[in-house]
Amino acid sequence: MNQNVSKENVAAALAHFTVKPLTPTIGAEIFGVDLAKPLDDATLAALHRTLLDWKVVFFRDQDITTEQHIAFARCFGELEVHPFVPCKPGYPELIALTHDRDHPGRENTWHSDVTWRLEPSLGSVLRAIEIPDVGGDTLFSDMYAAYEGLSDEVKAEVEGKTAIHDFAHFRTMLRKRGSTDEEIAAYEKLYPKAEHPVIRTHPETGRKGIYVNAAFTQHIVGMDPKRSAELLKHLYAQAAIPEYQCRFRWAVNSIAFWDNRACQHYAASDYWPAVRRMERATIIGDRPY
Repeated sequence: MNQNVSKENVAAALAHFTVKPLTPTIGAEIFGVDLAKPLDDATLAALHRTLLDWKVVFFRDQDITTEQHIAFARCFGELEVHPFVPCKPGYPELIALTHDRDHPGRENTWHSDVTWRLEPSLGSVLRAIEIPDVGGDTLFSDMYAAYEGLSDEVKAEVEGKTAIHDFAHFRTMLRKRGSTDEEIAAYEKLYPKAEHPVIRTHPETGRKGIYVNAAFTQHIVGMDPKRSAELLKHLYAQAAIPEYQCRFRWAVNSIAFWDNRACQHYAASDYWPAVRRMERATIIGDRPY
């Protein structure tokens, strides 16, 4: 994506598609964009601007190929390869997320993707391949609003604090699969525990947002363990406040593109034993500050 597109060209591109907000602060559906076609720099810049404004954007009826999915995500940055989650065969950049009777959904924890990385993701582009007749929605929560809703006392307590993030539940999964201590140690060397600010400043908008999550955060650095646990529990709970959320009902060929720096998400696992198949490309981000 060309970062030097003029404001006039971005405004002109915005006029060619429709943005329909789902809530006052987070989530918007975009109509009038066909992701099967190459997008010019002005349109990409306009979509990027819309993502920054709404934290997560949604597209309907995008009957695209795997290659087009990857190409669209790559317009916004290099793509990561996930070391622990199966990829679509032949496409290492594309995570295959399939849940069914034998593999129940398990992404039902509020989180931002791969915060255990030293440079967590910028964003994720998720496409629905097969969905249950009922259930399987994804919820998204605005971490700017969550931060702004904190009391002044809590804001002061977390100011300047950092927290440790770790791939702990993937380590548990590896052990269940039979990985040896040596193999796990090799992963730990490749992916050491990451230290990120409790409150992150978004590198593009300059806004502050909560940047700890129940899936990957371990403790707040330099804080009494009991107080760290209490404070993290309080911070995690902010994502579950309905006023900060939007909820997306999937259909086949729907796509969600979210900013992992500004929101968290939760995949409702209420559809067992039905099948839910999704594919996700994840864009590499930068080191939080």
